[in-house]
Amino acid sequence: MTHAASRRLLAATFLAAVAASHGAAAQDAPAPAPADAAPALVVELNALQPSDRGCRFTFIATNNLGAELTKAAFELVMFDTAGMVNRLTVVDFKDLPEGKTKVRQFDFPGVECAKVGRVLINDATECAGSGVDPKACIRNLKAQTRTEVVFGL
Repeated sequence: MTHAASRRLLAATFLAAVAASHGAAAQDAPAPAPADAAPALVVELNALQPSDRGCRFTFIATNNLGAELTKAAFELVMFDTAGMVNRLTVVDFKDLPEGKTKVRQFDFPGVECAKVGRVLINDATECAGSGVDPKACIRNLKAQTRTEVVFGL
């Protein structure tokens, strides 16, 4: 092999190694978070626990709407496991600062946790804050659950 051929082979090997390492680094790097993430109010039904007052619902709410909520309340409809409406009620999450996660618990007298099959968020009865559209709480609501109970809009 000539000296020139040897240099070409060495250069080709080097370029192939550099290209391979850049490809691997690009695959290993986490995808950047979107700069324009959609505003959201995340409400999670985290637990249902029997209590001496009936059934205690635990919710976790995270306000990512871009503004503080001075008041947020929702009309909930509870269905039993047969799909029949059991109760219609309003829960008040009170204030929800921007970017903060809060836990709220509500006791529902006369409700047996094991007989709750679904919880529907019927509407946002209150959604207030400086510069907050009153429909933002329902329009940007992301409902999720960690329970066996169906939860959502």
